Amino acid sequence: QLQLVESGGGLVQPGGSLRLSCAASGFTLDRHAIGWFRQAPGTEREGVSCISSSGSITNYADTVKGRFTISRDNAKNTVYLQMNSLSPEDTAVYYCAAAEGVDFITSDQALCIKTSLYDHWGQGTQVTVSS
Repeated sequence: QLQLVESGGGLVQPGGSLRLSCAASGFTLDRHAIGWFRQAPGTEREGVSCISSSGSITNYADTVKGRFTISRDNAKNTVYLQMNSLSPEDTAVYYCAAAEGVDFITSDQALCIKTSLYDHWGQGTQVTVSS
């Protein structure tokens, strides 16, 4: 069974940091571009970042550029999202998603964060930024 599992969410104060993990089971991630998305209550799911299958290409939404860093360890079948300088506006459920054989999307910001291009999704992890 193909599965993505996010972890690392929680409650953090403004200005704090969290590192999210996305672990795959039932398949290997090394042929997949991976995207991180988030959805706050009452809003549409929005793309945050993506990374190519090798990790050589990354892309970010303007809202998180300079604060978030995406990385991957294919040996561990895991992708990470380091989030720094968090603000209440970052509060959301964060999802990871995998897209096979479409590394080219990671070079284009608009494609990178296009939800319809991703095949497999995790269940999400809650991130709450509050004092």
